Amino acid sequence: MRVDKYLWCVRYFKTRSIATNACKKGQVKINDVAVKPSREVFPSDTIQVRKNQVNYVIEVLTQPPSRVGAKLVGLYYIDRTPAENLEKLDLLKYSKDYYRKKGTGRPTKKDRRDLDDFHENDDFFED
Repeated sequence: MRVDKYLWCVRYFKTRSIATNACKKGQVKINDVAVKPSREVFPSDTIQVRKNQVNYVIEVLTQPPSRVGAKLVGLYYIDRTPAENLEKLDLLKYSKDYYRKKGTGRPTKKDRRDLDDFHENDDFFED
């Protein structure tokens, strides 16, 4: 089975074209070698996938016949992702929740109050 199809079947990517593009960009490695989307996957291969700034490591057990349900995914691979990489994912979630992107609209009421408090404290230091 092709590596892009395998990653789509075990639900690492939402669509097969996204999986194909990830392979073309060099974000998918099999046994520490960057691969093309057409590379065949065999049992006991180790696949490294860089997705959302996190490096996932999976070991192939068997090949699914087609795209499988989320509950059955564990039959086809073992997740060997180090704990440090998963901690990075948690930190990314917290950082995205806290900050707004630049130019996404006017400040919220809380942002305005924080700015007002900041400017009031500046007046205190000027004296």
